[in-house]
Amino acid sequence: MLWILAITSAYICFALASLGDRIVLSGPSRPKSYTFFVGTLSVAVIFLIPFIGINVPQGILWLWIILAALFNILGIYSMFTALDNFDVSKIVPTIGALQPIFVVVFSLLIWGGNAMKGNQVFAFAILLLGSVLISIEKNYRVTRRSLKLSFFAALFFALEMIFAKIAYLDIAFWDGFIWMKIFGFVFVMGFLFNKTFRSDIFKVDQKLNKNTSIVFLLAQGFGGLANILQGWAVSLVPLAYLGIMNAMKGLQYVFLFIFVLIVSIAFPKLLNEKVSKRIIIQRIVAIILIVIGLGVLFL
Repeated sequence: MLWILAITSAYICFALASLGDRIVLSGPSRPKSYTFFVGTLSVAVIFLIPFIGINVPQGILWLWIILAALFNILGIYSMFTALDNFDVSKIVPTIGALQPIFVVVFSLLIWGGNAMKGNQVFAFAILLLGSVLISIEKNYRVTRRSLKLSFFAALFFALEMIFAKIAYLDIAFWDGFIWMKIFGFVFVMGFLFNKTFRSDIFKVDQKLNKNTSIVFLLAQGFGGLANILQGWAVSLVPLAYLGIMNAMKGLQYVFLFIFVLIVSIAFPKLLNEKVSKRIIIQRIVAIILIVIGLGVLFL
């Protein structure tokens, strides 16, 4: 199961990217500019073309690739919009709970009998419960608006994964991944035609200094690597495990929890994280559930 190694590595990198963001960034998320720069930076994968080559998709593949790229940008924008209006503790658990459910529903509608069955359903439920539990913060409370924004972010990310998987069934990973990032870049370039978007994108931000710029660049590097590994995992995972792979996102928070503990102990003033006994117990229970869910996959 090479896809398990790929997605686990992706979640480790996502956790390191999140750790870097916690150290460097604060304040509002500025969804327009964040989406623009994520889409712009991701097109850097084209520099791999001279080394790995690239093939041109044929026929209907263009549609799946374009849709995957479009829903990726819509998902990122929706997520940052939600984070701009609500605390991360309200948004992340809700997206984490809804996205795997959407993936499973769409998988059943598209592939029917090839989707999850038997012990896979049990593993999915345990992994989803553990993933939500480990991401819930102390003051978690869902409002109608936060649920609405999280709903659309989860829906768009799920559709991105579904269309990417459809494309990867008939195209090599690097070909599909690079073309998706190229079209993602094209979509965010459209932001420049809107005056409000342009103003937000080019707003001068003085948050970074010499001491934090290296951490910021490392975080972006890990984020880029995580996206590549996640895309590779999507191309590898059997259809029956697509929803399960999505429910394994709790691994990201397991690794982030471990990294935060290590940094908090080594550099107590760097993060200013308050980890209560209750939170530690909650995280441990969630980790146990995630381990059980992963164990069921190998039965």
